[in-house]
Amino acid sequence: MISCRNQVTQMIVSTKVRKNLRWRDIAESIGMSKEWTTAGCLGQMAFDKTQAETLGKLFELPDEAIAWLQIVPYKGSLPTAVPTDPLIYRWYELVNVYGSTIKELIHEEFGDGIMSAIDFSMDIQRQPDPKGDRVNVVLSGKFLPYKSY
Repeated sequence: MISCRNQVTQMIVSTKVRKNLRWRDIAESIGMSKEWTTAGCLGQMAFDKTQAETLGKLFELPDEAIAWLQIVPYKGSLPTAVPTDPLIYRWYELVNVYGSTIKELIHEEFGDGIMSAIDFSMDIQRQPDPKGDRVNVVLSGKFLPYKSY
């Protein structure tokens, strides 16, 4: 019996390792981006029935796990308020150092509002560089202005 979405995530990651799968290939199998598919497989997005069934076959999941893939998850996957994983911590540090700059520049350009993480896309690419490859991350979110009422 599967009692939570985290168990399905563990099944997916375990099978991914065992079968030596890559996120981009998994994403291609359901026709979505590697970024969104990875987030979904890690428990942060809900899949439609066809996507969940395709993933079920790929990851050899039981019917109950396939059903869990279609349920809207509780979002937020970090186990602690301040992340301890070094890569995630560096993103936390990036927001701590540059967050006020990002906020200031968005407000100057767009006005009082936020960047949506719902109407959102992300693209992560390797950028070759002779001094050491770089991580190129593009985040694109719809601007949502605050309403006056």
